[in-house]
Amino acid sequence: MTGDFLRTPLTLKIATFFFIAVTFFYFGKHWSDGYQQLVFFTQRSDSDPNSNPVVSTSPNYAKPFNVSALIENNSQPGPPENVPPPPPEEGSIEKLGVVNENGTMSDEFEVGDFDPGMVEQWVNETQVDESEGSSSSPSSTSDSDVGFGIKKFGLCPREMSEYIPCLDNEDAIRKLPSTEKGERFERHCPEQGRGLNCLVPAPNGYRTPIPWPRSRDEVWYNNVPHTRLVEDKGGQNWISRDKDKFKFPGGGTQFIHGANEYLDHISKMIPDITFGKHIRVVLDVGCGVASFGAYLLSRNVVTMSVAPKDVHENQIQFALERGVPAMAAAFATRRLLYPSQAFDLVHCSRCRINWTRDDGILLLEVNRMLRAGGYFVWAAQPVYKHEEVLEEQWEEMLNLTTRLCWNFLKKDGYIAVWQKPSDNSCYLDREEGTKPPMCDPSDDPDNVWYADLKACISELPKNMYGANVTEWPARLQSPPDRLQTIKLDAFTSRSELFRAESKYWNEIIASNVRVLHWKKIRLRNVMDMRAGFGGFAAALIDQNLDSWVMNVVPVSGPNTLPVIYDRGLIGVMHDWCEAFDTYPRTYDLLHAANLLSVEKKRCNVSSIMLEMDRILRPGGRVYIRDSLDIMDELQEIAKAIGWHVMLRDTEEGPHASYRVLVCDKHLLLS
Repeated sequence: MTGDFLRTPLTLKIATFFFIAVTFFYFGKHWSDGYQQLVFFTQRSDSDPNSNPVVSTSPNYAKPFNVSALIENNSQPGPPENVPPPPPEEGSIEKLGVVNENGTMSDEFEVGDFDPGMVEQWVNETQVDESEGSSSSPSSTSDSDVGFGIKKFGLCPREMSEYIPCLDNEDAIRKLPSTEKGERFERHCPEQGRGLNCLVPAPNGYRTPIPWPRSRDEVWYNNVPHTRLVEDKGGQNWISRDKDKFKFPGGGTQFIHGANEYLDHISKMIPDITFGKHIRVVLDVGCGVASFGAYLLSRNVVTMSVAPKDVHENQIQFALERGVPAMAAAFATRRLLYPSQAFDLVHCSRCRINWTRDDGILLLEVNRMLRAGGYFVWAAQPVYKHEEVLEEQWEEMLNLTTRLCWNFLKKDGYIAVWQKPSDNSCYLDREEGTKPPMCDPSDDPDNVWYADLKACISELPKNMYGANVTEWPARLQSPPDRLQTIKLDAFTSRSELFRAESKYWNEIIASNVRVLHWKKIRLRNVMDMRAGFGGFAAALIDQNLDSWVMNVVPVSGPNTLPVIYDRGLIGVMHDWCEAFDTYPRTYDLLHAANLLSVEKKRCNVSSIMLEMDRILRPGGRVYIRDSLDIMDELQEIAKAIGWHVMLRDTEEGPHASYRVLVCDKHLLLS
């Protein structure tokens, strides 16, 4: 009987109904705990008490809240209406992210201290793995050794925190026969085997640099702890100190009212000077803290700001800390490390250079680097002051520039502007015996590595190469004429190689932006250590990454530097067996593609990587794309330096003969 009762339709209906009711109750209770609620209520019009009630959507629609908590809170007496809650007790709010001291969200916040995970205690002395049988001196470690042999490189003494090996070689400087022409500010590198053999430390209190574009206007004091410029130039609107920061108002000795007004003045003087179109690449000589170049960046102009490491302490270091392209360089006895016809405009504002000395040899160096048809802008006392000595200097300048065939365009206020000829016709029409003479046809104006200055005029190419570059931004992807002059051991046409390199790096950088989120990491100061035609830098621009690139062309390969400048980029010639002319902690990213396996045949790979560490900021990153054969050695050296390494496959996959070594630099403390 009982079994028959359970099988009756009425019993099944009751059981089913009970099961459904329990189920709905369970899910209703679950959803009410912290999930979105939709509450309806009736509302009467206050103006008409007899109006019919209507159903309205709750203002709490789509807002998460806890029903149980609301019920509990409703049983407690609340504060009177329209009375704000009392302020939180002092210390009761934990500051996280962008929550300010009042407990509200704010976009006024600082990022400076390193994450504890990015700071490591490190050794003071180099540790050697005796089992490898290598020399105890890292600088004398041979790349032919069976193993690398160094377990850890020690930290250098704290007083070396701003050490530049080839500019701070006091022993070599003391032995110079003369320093009257500025020889002490040129490169004097340590002898082979006596170079850097430790890790250059950061100064006490070093902080994560302020990001661009804020860094244009302010940097942390502890990162460049020098007040000499503030004391010397405080009244000229260069730089000031405000508590734990240096501030940069954007002025200069000759433009105390700001760089933007100064740039507008130049444009109004010479309307053909169109910044960001045919004026794309500029050289600023004696740049100070590089405000001229900093403000040109917003006009699509990239400026190589140069100054010697002289009594005005750390001008270049300030520029680089701000995120502005710059490097240490001096007009003295050697050519600067830039090619002929590199710059569309050369600027000198009170740069403290005697342009007319030694038959104008220094202005002739400007002439070599100035593009055909390019401009020279001079802002100095001889332009506008009417004192006998200064007026004589002005006449000497006019005489020299006339003999150089420069066309004097205009003088307005404290600025004078000249233009270089576009061809050789004026040079050929000069009277015989006119000085300075034309350079010997055998002289290569692009030969710059330890090349002496020459008191002669570099002849322009007869085919007009270098003079007829297209306007920016089209010139970035246009194969320039001078591409055909590059000495390459290749069967493929140079134009095809140019386009192939651009496509190759565009695909890689696009992938890095998409997969590795490159736009979310700090990429302001970037160096491509083997730049080729500049395809890597061009790809960063195409991907709208807010960075600038120092394109380095090694002396061990073909000189592609003229092509890089014709594209509207900047770069320098360099030998990676020696140190680079920049301060420590300069770059956020170092990119080395097919470099170390080549330079390994010429010099010690560990010395190159120690130099890379010197110029890399804590928190910075290294990408080494190279042969699989060298990767084990590079990983050993990287770990001995203290980098955190990860080996990745290239786009060709795991069976390719190349790999990418990604290294992160942490802040090392002794």
